[in-house]
Amino acid sequence: MFTRSDDKITTTQTSIFITDSVLGAGILTLPRIVIESAQTPDVWLSVILGGIIVILVTLIMVKLSQQFHNITVYQFAKRIVGTVPGGMLSLCLIIYFIVIAGFEVRVFAEVTLYYLLEGTPIWAIIIPFIWVGAYISFGGINSIARVFQIIFPISILILVLSYFLSIRLFDIDNLRPVLSEGLLPVFKGLKSTVLIFTGCEVVMTLVAHMQHPERALKATFVGIGIPIVLYLMTVVVVIGGMSLDSVMNSTWPTIDLLRSFEISGLIFERFEFPFLVIWMMQLFCNFTSFYYNASLGISQVFNVRIHPVIFGLIPAIFITALLPERINEVFKLGDTIGNLGIVLFFLVPVLLSFILIFRKKVLKHHV
Repeated sequence: MFTRSDDKITTTQTSIFITDSVLGAGILTLPRIVIESAQTPDVWLSVILGGIIVILVTLIMVKLSQQFHNITVYQFAKRIVGTVPGGMLSLCLIIYFIVIAGFEVRVFAEVTLYYLLEGTPIWAIIIPFIWVGAYISFGGINSIARVFQIIFPISILILVLSYFLSIRLFDIDNLRPVLSEGLLPVFKGLKSTVLIFTGCEVVMTLVAHMQHPERALKATFVGIGIPIVLYLMTVVVVIGGMSLDSVMNSTWPTIDLLRSFEISGLIFERFEFPFLVIWMMQLFCNFTSFYYNASLGISQVFNVRIHPVIFGLIPAIFITALLPERINEVFKLGDTIGNLGIVLFFLVPVLLSFILIFRKKVLKHHV
């Protein structure tokens, strides 16, 4: 199945799709990861700088995708660099999406086992999660976008409300002094912050599915801007509420912050449980985006129907999710995915854009 004329999404759906592809496990671990790199409370500056870099590179992806009508990166990469090199780039993207889909499933299972369903076999959590993702992917990108539209406002509302209620623990002194060690720690934390934005590569397949691809820049700016704001809020609120040392010693610092206070008189006195339930839905969106993009890639690279591919990827994702034996290995896998994501994040759009411009301007070839 290639890009069907009736399988289109609106500009708003595109923005939400991008946001849900970026927002995932990073919310739960970002404060600790970035502090381990920078070792100072100035990491909020790293998030802002990282967000700016991500927006700039993502806009390059959009402009590149807009040069080709109704085809995705898996198809136009072959036109730009040739069948074999383009196919190799596409395969790298497909493997990347498969591995990160497995990673998101594993993080979901680890959090569920630790906080909600202790003692449950991990496979009993992973298998239903993958099956539901396969079912939704089977309906195409429009069906996925509709599900995202339902989950998105709920997950954002609960997240922002949770942060608002944790303000009572916030101490501005935990974020001071600003730039006490200069700009070097800020740049050290830059890599970790760019890692959490991996997933915005889906832009290079979304533009082909848009009803109005000329509005892709606006949709992308909003779709990336929302995660930047939420990640910035997460870092500021968690560090301000827990202190630098506490965050560094916490596996899931965001959840630990929400566990550290109670609100009497409300429906939920402890907010980590509604937050976990809702954020698992967000992780599901994150997973489904990568699952579908991997399936679409295999379908278009090898010219086969997408539905058998979706079912065929189930065991591949299941095995990937179970490869790490311990939680430390899960985080190492996350780092590896992030490093691979950065390479693909810069290599694919920049390389393809450079070659496309060279062929058009210098060689006068029509692509």
